[in-house]
Amino acid sequence: MEEKTNKKKETVVEIIENGPLVITGNFIFADLKRNTEETADEVRICRCGRSKNMPFCDNAHEEE
Repeated sequence: MEEKTNKKKETVVEIIENGPLVITGNFIFADLKRNTEETADEVRICRCGRSKNMPFCDNAHEEE
């Protein structure tokens, strides 16, 4: 019987010029109240402060 390997995705943090902070991979996101959300794919964090869905990016930075 072949052993299954439990490989986790590498976590990558990317800063988009004039855009959000994009985190992809395997991570746990905790908000200011310490509520956690397990995420296996991607989260986009607002850096401009204009998002109506803080702390997540809603592309408000593109409305200039």
